Amino acid sequence: MNDSSSGRAASPAPASAAAGQVPTKIVRVKHPWRVAFAVVLLAIVAVVVIDAAQRAAFDWPTVGKYVFDQRVSQAAGYTLLLTVLAMVIGVVLGVILAVMRQSENPVLKAIAWVWLWVFRGTPVYVQLVFWGLLSTIYTSIDLGVPFMEPWISFPTTALLNTFWLAVIGLALNESAYMAEIVRAGLLSVDHGQSEAATALGMGWGKSMRRIVLPQAMRVIIPPTGNEVISMLKTTSLVTAVPFTLELYTRTRDISAAIFAPVPLLIVASIWYLAITSILMVGQYFLEKRFARGVGARPDNGPGPVTGAMNAVDAEIAEAAIAAKHGGDAR
Repeated sequence: MNDSSSGRAASPAPASAAAGQVPTKIVRVKHPWRVAFAVVLLAIVAVVVIDAAQRAAFDWPTVGKYVFDQRVSQAAGYTLLLTVLAMVIGVVLGVILAVMRQSENPVLKAIAWVWLWVFRGTPVYVQLVFWGLLSTIYTSIDLGVPFMEPWISFPTTALLNTFWLAVIGLALNESAYMAEIVRAGLLSVDHGQSEAATALGMGWGKSMRRIVLPQAMRVIIPPTGNEVISMLKTTSLVTAVPFTLELYTRTRDISAAIFAPVPLLIVASIWYLAITSILMVGQYFLEKRFARGVGARPDNGPGPVTGAMNAVDAEIAEAAIAAKHGGDAR
């Protein structure tokens, strides 16, 4: 029986079959072991979460009671303030020390090297204990000509309380690490950038501010973000000064009073994680800002002039460098 006799219209033949080609079928590659491993991991996470929710030692009602306690929130504020002040002073000193290390003056270079050697070579806890004993070593801070009667004298305990001693101790230790981070960022910028800026008539300060530092920031910001988060946790050591109003020491004192160490440790951890999350968001936007235009800029190969200048300035700089070297700038 043909199609006409059965009353059905004959279906047209596929185009690939008409052309004599073999039809292909795309089959997705299966990963059974990957799926099985993911299921096992999720099962382990679920078991841990359920166990933690039911374990009496964690005492979640106490965690909920103290996580927003006024004493704890004030301690979190002190911790954040210590972190910000220490990092600001540490970054400023780090930039100065990095410039001193790159100076051609041997005295400046030697002083910067000794500074880094001392503060990187001794534990931060030991340094903080030293700063806590400052009023014992120097009973007063005098202004005047050395080895003569001071013009003005202040008792050390009246001028520097434990909070500022903690800030100074953390900042000086941090400055040594920031100096190396900033120096690495400066070294990452091609030396031709400074030459081009000099050829354009820029002074050292202007070329650093407008040419070198904006490019070095792409290298400086990620490790600086790590240092900020590390500083947040290092503030728990200022009890060595002793400053006892920061987050960890405050929660430890409360836990000793109510005999509940584990719930208060969880409270401190929640606050540390919350502050760290905010700082990481800030780091993300900073990196995004200083990375503008890098991905879109075409790679024209090595050369002393890059996209940090506009086209007119780049042409002037290339011509000036070429004249300086007596030929092609490249």
